[in-house]
Amino acid sequence: MQAVRLCAPGDLRVTDVTRPRPDAGEVLLKVLAAGICQTDVHIRRATDSRTPDGTILGHEIAGEIAGLGAGVPGWSVGDRVVVHPCWACGTCRACRAGRENECHRTGGRKHPPATPGVTRNGGMAGYVTVPASAIFDIGDLDPAVAATLTDAALTPYRAIMSCRELLAPGATVAVIGLGGLGLMALQILRALSAARIVGIDRSEAAVELARDWADVLLIPGAGTANEVEALTADHGAEVVLDFVGTDATLDMAARMVARGGAIRVVGLSGGSLSFLARSANNPLPRGVTIMCPYSGTYNDLAEVIAMARSGALRPIVRTFALSEALEALDLLEAGEIRGRAVLLPHG
Repeated sequence: MQAVRLCAPGDLRVTDVTRPRPDAGEVLLKVLAAGICQTDVHIRRATDSRTPDGTILGHEIAGEIAGLGAGVPGWSVGDRVVVHPCWACGTCRACRAGRENECHRTGGRKHPPATPGVTRNGGMAGYVTVPASAIFDIGDLDPAVAATLTDAALTPYRAIMSCRELLAPGATVAVIGLGGLGLMALQILRALSAARIVGIDRSEAAVELARDWADVLLIPGAGTANEVEALTADHGAEVVLDFVGTDATLDMAARMVARGGAIRVVGLSGGSLSFLARSANNPLPRGVTIMCPYSGTYNDLAEVIAMARSGALRPIVRTFALSEALEALDLLEAGEIRGRAVLLPHG
């Protein structure tokens, strides 16, 4: 079968590999759709990536069960599913508390759970084997849409749920970066809260796509934080979701967040936020929490799937053949993909 494989740092190729076979507790999936995201761009370009050479990329996976390993009850060949990107142990304290995305059995505090396409072979291939414990039924959802839910919807959903108590009627939430995850964040916020939603992106095309879900749309500039202050009677935004993560966007977030508010940083652009222990000259007002959320829980994914099946979430996707994977990555890196790019390995 063909697969998108990281042969060496910076050397990503579409190449032939052997079709895998499921071990005990696993299922073999015929991959119907595999999403592409900025994580894949970073893996491709990184010189110090934790992704092992030889890994098949693809952590957003929708597929049809094509085979069952030993000891897999409750599933049948032909079932259509998506794969949670955190392959958790299920027995540690975090997993038992329903925080599978914080599984303790990962090799250390800086290591996330096993992740397809990052630390294990993923779904940019004709077939992939995955733990049966990490799959979720999608019913009649379009696989190209369903695949994006496992990251592009799941990650913003967890970020929003981590501070949902701040999103009361009359509150303001600012979403910086209206790419694949940012657009999904707008939809989730519109479905789950009555807060005023401010979308911020430098691309006029991205801003135009966001009009159905945002109350206010801004092109970022030197005065953007002041514009948000003016919208809120100088109070600021209770929640700021940063899906970019540069020095500039983090500084913007710090200058527009309200006292007692929350900043959630999802973007992977390597920016930093200066924090001063003394209050003088600190751009952050008192009481602000800052978090870099990672993925979401298994229950979060079940809820996101239910939202999509109800029509509350409508991911914007652009599809490519598996052979076009490198072209799709180039377009994503250049900022020319609106919404989410998705590979269709079987056409």
